[in-house]
Amino acid sequence: MIAVPRGRRALALGCLGAAAFAVAAGAHVWARHIEIHRYTLRRAAVPVLPAGSAPVRLLHISDIHLLPENDRKLAFLRSLAELEADVVVDTGDNISSPQSVGPLIEAIGPLLRIPGAFVMGSNDLFAPVRKNPARYLLPDARTAGFSAPDRPVDMPVQELRTRLAEHGWRDLTNRRDASRAGDLVIEWVGVDDPHLERDRMPAPDGTRAATEESGSGAAAELRAEVAAESTAQAQQARPSLRIGVAHAPYRRVLDALVDDGCDLILAGHTHGGQLCLPGIGALVTNCDLPRSQAKGLSAWRGVPLHVSGGLGASPFSDMRLANPPEATLLTLLPRPA
Repeated sequence: MIAVPRGRRALALGCLGAAAFAVAAGAHVWARHIEIHRYTLRRAAVPVLPAGSAPVRLLHISDIHLLPENDRKLAFLRSLAELEADVVVDTGDNISSPQSVGPLIEAIGPLLRIPGAFVMGSNDLFAPVRKNPARYLLPDARTAGFSAPDRPVDMPVQELRTRLAEHGWRDLTNRRDASRAGDLVIEWVGVDDPHLERDRMPAPDGTRAATEESGSGAAAELRAEVAAESTAQAQQARPSLRIGVAHAPYRRVLDALVDDGCDLILAGHTHGGQLCLPGIGALVTNCDLPRSQAKGLSAWRGVPLHVSGGLGASPFSDMRLANPPEATLLTLLPRPA
């Protein structure tokens, strides 16, 4: 065995270290300054409609994490109106600043006039905070008190909720509702953010589940009446489709939506893993969903599941690697005969 002089060995190790540093630095620059702005539209076809139904174009947006100064993101959101979708679903984490509600509503204004539905994510209720990125490698990355029911809300979630619903989008916070997209009646069932442990499956009759935000009195009764009326109308009309909606795709919620008879389930939250490795994919999902289902179209107990990789990230970790920000246009097709 030929001995390698100590000086050469040190030089080789130094070169390897320098190369590794250069690769890491380059990846950081790419993830932080380039890929985070490579907004992408993905397309997929899902055969979930009753036989003989006309195709329906469903736009799924999620995890926008908007700051008012995100000009390129706002431009991409405005461009989505050109798709002429038949229905829109927003699975939450829309804002990263109290000042973002106005710019968001302006950018997606044309989409709000299309039939749609939404749920909220934790960042719609609570302002983002700096975290140790290594926490996401833990089985549960949430900090103590994260899901406490008495945690003070510090984001304008009620204003956001009102603005999203003012033209007819259905608020699916632990409730059922219905929309019509052409001849198709969509029966919605949704839950509040499972990551905050606020998810409660709504009762089968369409009344809103009891939650911290459910309210009481005449307002709650009116919501229950509208939900019941919409569900009755949906039952009388065909063709129909039941879609389950949640922000975070925890297994317990997916199981509940499957048991409820959903034909399609939509969620977000994972950011597609955010920082992925080429050839390996997502390292984390920030919930108990398998990493192989971190984004895109898959199935849960035989029911099509679409998890959006989302359009943004926390302003304290605003970067993406091998996983550009995305919205998805799903073309819903009749099931094979």
